[in-house]
Amino acid sequence: MKSVYLSSIRLRRELPEKTYLRRLGPVRYFLEGNVLEFDRPVTFLVGENGIGKSTLLEAIAVVCGFNPEGGTRNFSFSTRATHSILGDYLTPARKRYPRDGFFLRAESFYNVATNIDEMDEATRAGPQLINSYGGVSLHKQSHGESFLALVQNRFGGEGLYLLDEPEAALSPSRLLTLLAEMNQLVKADSQFIVSTHSPILMAFPNARIYELNESGIRTADYKETEHYQLTRRFLENPERMLRYLLEE
Repeated sequence: MKSVYLSSIRLRRELPEKTYLRRLGPVRYFLEGNVLEFDRPVTFLVGENGIGKSTLLEAIAVVCGFNPEGGTRNFSFSTRATHSILGDYLTPARKRYPRDGFFLRAESFYNVATNIDEMDEATRAGPQLINSYGGVSLHKQSHGESFLALVQNRFGGEGLYLLDEPEAALSPSRLLTLLAEMNQLVKADSQFIVSTHSPILMAFPNARIYELNESGIRTADYKETEHYQLTRRFLENPERMLRYLLEE
């Protein structure tokens, strides 16, 4: 890869005093004047539920020009305006601009699939958008199949791809498929920023892992992450873990 497209983000102006965002550790990281750098083709944002991973990734998507509900930069639909104001207060540093891009978020993927069908219904006489996604309506596939169809058909390389918890729809074997697809896209000059809980995805070679917690954001090695350690302890001795968890 020549270089990353998005090289860093930082606060460009002060957040309102009364916003709930100030209570999030990752946001305090920026309030303290820190810059979050993306120095590798693949970056993972990991941490506990509710810590602010999806909020941060959504804000990154907004400052990069994506629809906060997902899709390409050309998607402008809005099912319900629930995204945070964080994106209005961040500023990106870019080394260059991507040819392609997509913001994939599991929680609103249904809305993206619906919007694609609606746009095709409105332009039946012209080229169909769904052809760029494999030719079959994403609603006519399982959640996992539609995710992979999107990555395999719509992601064309030379792109910036933001994925919010893609493991929500994928089996372990399909996660391995996604890893292979990501690797091919990185070789095709692409950059990924991924919010995830999956130790399988986090194993991507030479990825930058940022662990988000109540104190802020820190760089972590793969085997140091709580996700890896907890999963390994469980798989090595599930009976012991279950006795501890389920004993009355």
